[in-house]
Amino acid sequence: MTEYQIVDSADETVLRDGTIKLHGPEAFEGMRRAGRLAAEILDAITPMIVPGVTTAEIDDKVREMTLAGGAVPATMGYRGYAHSCCTSINHVVCHGIPGEKYLKDGDIINVDVTPLLDGWHGDSSRMYLVGDVALKARRLVDITYECLMIGIGMAKPGNRIGDIGAAIQAHSEKQRYGVVREFCGHGLGRLFHDAPEVVHAGRAGTGPLIKPGMFFTIEPMINLGKPPVKMLSDGWTAVTRDKSLSAQFEHSIGITEDGCEIFTQSPAGLHKPPY
Repeated sequence: MTEYQIVDSADETVLRDGTIKLHGPEAFEGMRRAGRLAAEILDAITPMIVPGVTTAEIDDKVREMTLAGGAVPATMGYRGYAHSCCTSINHVVCHGIPGEKYLKDGDIINVDVTPLLDGWHGDSSRMYLVGDVALKARRLVDITYECLMIGIGMAKPGNRIGDIGAAIQAHSEKQRYGVVREFCGHGLGRLFHDAPEVVHAGRAGTGPLIKPGMFFTIEPMINLGKPPVKMLSDGWTAVTRDKSLSAQFEHSIGITEDGCEIFTQSPAGLHKPPY
Protein backbone atom coordinates (compact mmCIF):
# COMPACT_ATOMS: atom_id res chain seq x y z
CA MET A 1 0.00 0.00 0.00
CA THR A 2 1.36 3.42 -0.95
CA GLU A 3 2.08 5.75 1.96
CA TYR A 4 2.22 9.54 1.69
CA GLN A 5 3.98 11.97 4.01
CA ILE A 6 3.05 15.64 4.31
CA VAL A 7 6.17 17.80 4.53
CA ASP A 8 4.98 20.96 6.29
CA SER A 9 8.24 22.91 6.23
CA ALA A 10 11.01 23.22 3.67
CA ASP A 11 13.45 22.70 6.56
CA GLU A 12 11.82 19.50 7.79
CA THR A 13 14.06 16.44 7.73
CA VAL A 14 12.96 13.85 5.20
CA LEU A 15 14.10 10.25 4.91
CA ARG A 16 14.34 7.86 1.98
CA ASP A 17 11.79 5.58 3.60
CA GLY A 18 9.54 4.68 0.67
CA THR A 19 6.90 7.27 1.45
CA ILE A 20 5.81 9.74 -1.22
CA LYS A 21 6.35 13.27 0.01
CA LEU A 22 3.64 15.94 -0.38
CA HIS A 23 5.12 19.45 -0.32
CA GLY A 24 3.80 22.94 0.35
CA PRO A 25 4.36 26.41 -1.19
CA GLU A 26 7.78 26.94 0.42
CA ALA A 27 9.11 23.76 -1.13
CA PHE A 28 7.66 24.68 -4.53
CA GLU A 29 9.61 27.93 -4.40
CA GLY A 30 12.84 26.09 -3.59
CA MET A 31 12.29 23.71 -6.51
CA ARG A 32 11.58 26.62 -8.87
CA ARG A 33 14.97 28.14 -8.07
CA ALA A 34 16.86 24.86 -8.42
CA GLY A 35 14.99 23.92 -11.57
CA ARG A 36 15.59 27.28 -13.18
CA LEU A 37 19.33 27.00 -12.54
CA ALA A 38 19.37 23.55 -14.16
CA ALA A 39 17.57 24.94 -17.20
CA GLU A 40 19.88 27.95 -17.41
CA ILE A 41 22.90 25.64 -17.41
CA LEU A 42 21.46 23.55 -20.25
CA ASP A 43 20.69 26.77 -22.15
CA ALA A 44 24.23 28.08 -21.63
CA ILE A 45 26.02 24.99 -22.97
CA THR A 46 24.05 25.04 -26.22
CA PRO A 47 26.69 26.97 -28.23
CA MET A 48 29.35 24.50 -27.05
CA ILE A 49 27.70 21.45 -28.62
CA VAL A 50 29.67 21.39 -31.87
CA PRO A 51 32.08 18.97 -33.53
CA GLY A 52 35.47 18.93 -31.81
CA VAL A 53 34.40 19.79 -28.27
CA THR A 54 35.12 17.19 -25.59
CA THR A 55 32.59 15.98 -23.07
CA ALA A 56 35.10 16.99 -20.36
CA GLU A 57 34.83 20.59 -21.57
CA ILE A 58 31.04 20.37 -21.28
CA ASP A 59 31.41 19.01 -17.76
CA ASP A 60 33.76 21.86 -16.82
CA LYS A 61 31.20 24.43 -18.01
CA VAL A 62 28.41 22.73 -16.09
CA ARG A 63 30.47 22.71 -12.89
CA GLU A 64 31.49 26.35 -13.36
CA MET A 65 27.90 27.51 -13.84
CA THR A 66 26.56 25.36 -11.01
CA LEU A 67 29.03 26.81 -8.52
CA ALA A 68 28.53 30.36 -9.84
CA GLY A 69 24.81 29.90 -9.27
CA GLY A 70 25.38 29.17 -5.59
CA ALA A 71 24.80 25.43 -5.96
CA VAL A 72 26.85 22.25 -6.08
CA PRO A 73 26.58 19.42 -8.64
CA ALA A 74 24.55 16.68 -6.93
CA THR A 75 26.24 14.03 -9.06
CA MET A 76 29.76 14.87 -7.90
CA GLY A 77 30.63 12.29 -5.27
CA TYR A 78 27.28 10.52 -5.60
CA ARG A 79 28.04 6.80 -5.13
CA GLY A 80 31.61 7.52 -6.23
CA TYR A 81 30.70 9.43 -9.41
CA ALA A 82 33.35 12.10 -10.03
CA HIS A 83 31.72 14.50 -12.51
CA SER A 84 29.25 17.38 -12.61
CA CYS A 85 26.97 15.98 -15.32
CA CYS A 86 26.35 12.95 -17.51
CA THR A 87 27.04 13.07 -21.25
CA SER A 88 25.40 10.29 -23.26
CA ILE A 89 26.27 10.07 -26.95
CA ASN A 90 24.45 8.14 -29.71
CA HIS A 91 23.81 4.57 -28.45
CA VAL A 92 24.55 5.52 -24.81
CA VAL A 93 21.19 5.44 -23.03
CA CYS A 94 22.17 7.31 -19.86
CA HIS A 95 24.95 8.02 -17.34
CA GLY A 96 27.68 8.53 -19.93
CA ILE A 97 30.87 9.70 -18.19
CA PRO A 98 32.52 12.95 -19.41
CA GLY A 99 36.07 12.59 -20.66
CA GLU A 100 38.36 13.35 -23.57
CA LYS A 101 35.99 11.96 -26.21
CA TYR A 102 35.37 14.49 -29.00
CA LEU A 103 31.93 15.13 -30.40
CA LYS A 104 31.69 14.32 -34.11
CA ASP A 105 29.53 15.71 -36.89
CA GLY A 106 26.25 13.78 -36.88
CA ASP A 107 26.30 12.80 -33.19
CA ILE A 108 23.36 13.24 -30.85
CA ILE A 109 24.09 13.81 -27.16
CA ASN A 110 22.11 14.04 -23.95
CA VAL A 111 23.46 16.23 -21.15
CA ASP A 112 21.97 15.58 -17.69
CA VAL A 113 22.52 18.08 -14.86
CA THR A 114 21.37 18.28 -11.24
CA PRO A 115 22.36 21.40 -9.31
CA LEU A 116 21.70 21.15 -5.57
CA LEU A 117 20.65 24.66 -4.57
CA ASP A 118 19.80 25.53 -0.97
CA GLY A 119 18.96 21.90 -0.32
CA TRP A 120 16.76 21.38 -3.41
CA HIS A 121 17.56 19.25 -6.47
CA GLY A 122 16.89 20.62 -9.96
CA ASP A 123 17.20 17.57 -12.20
CA SER A 124 16.93 17.94 -15.99
CA SER A 125 18.41 16.64 -19.23
CA ARG A 126 18.21 17.71 -22.84
CA MET A 127 19.20 16.37 -26.25
CA TYR A 128 21.53 18.25 -28.60
CA LEU A 129 22.31 17.75 -32.29
CA VAL A 130 25.99 17.93 -33.28
CA GLY A 131 26.46 19.41 -36.73
CA ASP A 132 24.61 17.75 -39.61
CA VAL A 133 22.50 14.99 -38.04
CA ALA A 134 20.74 12.28 -40.05
CA LEU A 135 16.97 12.46 -40.41
CA LYS A 136 16.39 9.20 -38.51
CA ALA A 137 18.27 10.57 -35.50
CA ARG A 138 16.43 13.89 -35.64
CA ARG A 139 13.11 12.06 -35.74
CA LEU A 140 14.09 9.95 -32.73
CA VAL A 141 14.90 13.12 -30.79
CA ASP A 142 11.60 14.72 -31.81
CA ILE A 143 9.53 11.70 -30.79
CA THR A 144 11.39 11.42 -27.48
CA TYR A 145 10.52 15.01 -26.66
CA GLU A 146 6.91 14.31 -27.59
CA CYS A 147 6.97 11.32 -25.24
CA LEU A 148 8.19 13.56 -22.41
CA MET A 149 5.44 16.11 -22.94
CA ILE A 150 2.74 13.44 -23.35
CA GLY A 151 3.88 11.94 -20.05
CA ILE A 152 3.82 15.34 -18.36
CA GLY A 153 0.29 15.84 -19.67
CA MET A 154 -0.79 12.77 -17.68
CA ALA A 155 0.80 14.05 -14.45
CA LYS A 156 -2.23 15.51 -12.67
CA PRO A 157 -4.25 14.80 -9.55
CA GLY A 158 -6.54 11.79 -9.82
CA ASN A 159 -4.39 9.96 -12.36
CA ARG A 160 -1.97 7.22 -11.40
CA ILE A 161 1.76 6.93 -12.05
CA GLY A 162 1.06 4.07 -14.47
CA ASP A 163 -0.94 6.43 -16.67
CA ILE A 164 2.27 8.35 -17.41
CA GLY A 165 4.20 5.28 -18.55
CA ALA A 166 1.28 3.87 -20.54
CA ALA A 167 0.91 7.09 -22.52
CA ILE A 168 4.65 7.31 -23.24
CA GLN A 169 4.83 3.65 -24.27
CA ALA A 170 1.86 3.96 -26.61
CA HIS A 171 3.34 6.97 -28.42
CA SER A 172 6.82 5.46 -28.68
CA GLU A 173 5.70 2.06 -29.91
CA LYS A 174 3.41 3.66 -32.47
CA GLN A 175 6.67 4.82 -34.10
CA ARG A 176 8.17 1.32 -33.63
CA TYR A 177 10.67 2.63 -31.08
CA GLY A 178 11.70 0.82 -27.90
CA VAL A 179 11.06 2.22 -24.41
CA VAL A 180 13.81 1.56 -21.86
CA ARG A 181 12.53 -0.18 -18.71
CA GLU A 182 15.74 -0.52 -16.68
CA PHE A 183 15.86 3.19 -15.76
CA CYS A 184 13.00 5.41 -14.69
CA GLY A 185 11.93 8.77 -13.33
CA HIS A 186 11.90 9.30 -9.57
CA GLY A 187 10.75 11.44 -6.71
CA LEU A 188 13.02 14.28 -5.69
CA GLY A 189 13.20 17.44 -3.63
CA ARG A 190 15.45 17.44 -0.58
CA LEU A 191 16.50 13.95 -1.66
CA PHE A 192 18.14 13.28 -5.04
CA HIS A 193 16.26 10.02 -5.65
CA ASP A 194 13.09 9.18 -3.76
CA ALA A 195 9.67 7.57 -4.17
CA PRO A 196 7.81 7.19 -6.44
CA GLU A 197 9.49 5.37 -9.30
CA VAL A 198 8.13 6.63 -12.63
CA VAL A 199 8.52 3.84 -15.18
CA HIS A 200 8.07 5.01 -18.77
CA ALA A 201 6.07 1.97 -19.86
CA GLY A 202 3.22 0.12 -18.24
CA ARG A 203 -0.49 -0.22 -17.74
CA ALA A 204 -2.88 2.68 -17.28
CA GLY A 205 -4.74 2.83 -13.97
CA THR A 206 -1.92 1.23 -11.97
CA GLY A 207 0.63 2.57 -9.52
CA PRO A 208 0.43 5.25 -6.84
CA LEU A 209 -2.30 7.88 -7.02
CA ILE A 210 -0.96 11.27 -8.12
CA LYS A 211 -1.66 13.95 -5.50
CA PRO A 212 -0.95 17.70 -5.22
CA GLY A 213 2.45 18.39 -3.66
CA MET A 214 4.30 15.46 -5.23
CA PHE A 215 7.66 16.22 -6.87
CA PHE A 216 9.14 13.81 -9.42
CA THR A 217 10.99 13.56 -12.71
CA ILE A 218 9.74 12.24 -16.03
CA GLU A 219 12.68 11.22 -18.23
CA PRO A 220 11.83 8.77 -21.01
CA MET A 221 14.70 6.98 -22.72
CA ILE A 222 13.62 5.95 -26.21
CA ASN A 223 15.63 3.64 -28.48
CA LEU A 224 15.59 3.59 -32.25
CA GLY A 225 15.75 -0.19 -31.94
CA LYS A 226 14.74 -2.61 -29.19
CA PRO A 227 14.32 -1.67 -25.51
CA PRO A 228 17.03 -3.75 -23.76
CA VAL A 229 20.19 -2.08 -22.45
CA LYS A 230 23.44 -3.33 -20.93
CA MET A 231 25.92 -1.82 -18.49
CA LEU A 232 29.54 -1.19 -19.37
CA SER A 233 32.38 -2.23 -17.11
CA ASP A 234 32.70 1.28 -15.61
CA GLY A 235 29.52 0.55 -13.64
CA TRP A 236 27.74 3.69 -14.85
CA THR A 237 27.37 3.81 -18.63
CA ALA A 238 24.24 2.13 -20.01
CA VAL A 239 24.08 1.41 -23.76
CA THR A 240 21.56 -0.17 -26.10
CA ARG A 241 22.14 -3.89 -26.55
CA ASP A 242 21.54 -3.69 -30.30
CA LYS A 243 23.75 -0.57 -30.62
CA SER A 244 20.82 1.49 -31.91
CA LEU A 245 20.57 5.20 -31.16
CA SER A 246 18.94 6.33 -27.93
CA ALA A 247 17.50 9.70 -26.86
CA GLN A 248 16.23 11.16 -23.59
CA PHE A 249 14.67 14.33 -22.21
CA GLU A 250 13.97 15.01 -18.55
CA HIS A 251 11.98 17.54 -16.55
CA SER A 252 11.41 17.92 -12.83
CA ILE A 253 7.77 18.69 -12.04
CA GLY A 254 5.52 19.46 -9.08
CA ILE A 255 1.88 18.39 -8.95
CA THR A 256 -0.56 21.27 -8.44
CA GLU A 257 -4.28 21.24 -7.66
CA ASP A 258 -5.22 21.07 -11.34
CA GLY A 259 -2.15 19.75 -13.19
CA CYS A 260 1.58 20.17 -12.80
CA GLU A 261 4.30 22.81 -12.84
CA ILE A 262 7.50 22.19 -14.84
CA PHE A 263 10.38 23.44 -12.70
CA THR A 264 13.07 22.95 -15.37
CA GLN A 265 11.52 24.70 -18.37
CA SER A 266 14.08 26.58 -20.50
CA PRO A 267 13.96 30.35 -19.79
CA ALA A 268 15.36 30.93 -23.29
CA GLY A 269 12.73 28.77 -25.00
CA LEU A 270 15.28 26.08 -25.95
CA HIS A 271 12.89 23.21 -25.38
CA LYS A 272 14.03 20.80 -28.11
CA PRO A 273 16.54 20.93 -30.98
CA PRO A 274 17.37 22.46 -33.30
CA TYR A 275 18.17 25.33 -30.93
